[in-house]
Amino acid sequence: MTEYKKLPWGTKTFMMGIINATPDSFSGDGTAFDIDASIQKVNEFVEYGVDILDIGGESSRPKGIYDSVTPVDVDQELSRVIPVIEAIRSMSDIPISIDTWKSEVAKEAIASGASIVNDIWGLKKDTNMASVVAQNRVGLILTHNGTSINYNDVVDETILEIENMIILALDAGIDKDCIIIDPGFGFGKNPEQNLQILGKLEKYKKFDLPVLIGTSRKSTIGYVLDLPVEDRIEGTAATIAISITKKVDIVRVHDVKEMGRVVKMSDAIVRGWSGV
Repeated sequence: MTEYKKLPWGTKTFMMGIINATPDSFSGDGTAFDIDASIQKVNEFVEYGVDILDIGGESSRPKGIYDSVTPVDVDQELSRVIPVIEAIRSMSDIPISIDTWKSEVAKEAIASGASIVNDIWGLKKDTNMASVVAQNRVGLILTHNGTSINYNDVVDETILEIENMIILALDAGIDKDCIIIDPGFGFGKNPEQNLQILGKLEKYKKFDLPVLIGTSRKSTIGYVLDLPVEDRIEGTAATIAISITKKVDIVRVHDVKEMGRVVKMSDAIVRGWSGV
């Protein structure tokens, strides 16, 4: 097991690179069952300055937007992610996040070297997840997710629901220093609501916890620009730059080379530039 080490939040914008060990990623970059392809991508990400690697074995693309979303059982998911995590850990001590809502997958991933659990259901879908995180003292990304888009005020209501998730985590024995929050851009919201969240991202800093945002290549960008997933780099860049002006702590991205440059330039403006 790899110990979770709190990053120096507020000093820079940290970049989380997405490794989809799946055959059906919405972004078309899945590397299922191809360890060599996954490791090649990891090496590229590290070269371009990634801070955290997020490994996922089940597509989280919304069923309402994408056809043929196939559920993945625990054994399938483990067969996809564990070899990748083990391979990364054998060559690097970079922080690894496991993108899963299943406690059994999280437990095995932690044993293999993951130190962060990225739960897109915020502890709500698997009641054992909180105890797995607490017992192993790993980091936890609490993502807001929902089954309805009927909000009167999407920002205020998601903040309230995130507060309840934080309370749930703390009551389960999870250390506050281990918690990261994600407003859930693209999860149970329509494009207008996603844009409202992005425009008021600073409001999510009220909990004095690091905030992660994941906008990369998502459908809201496609709706606004009327572009397919492979042509959304510029749109993603705009969302990343705006997020950094709101003092977001982590950006979760597919295109590490390009977004790394956006992060560096935006940080220089927002946080200051040392000239190096």
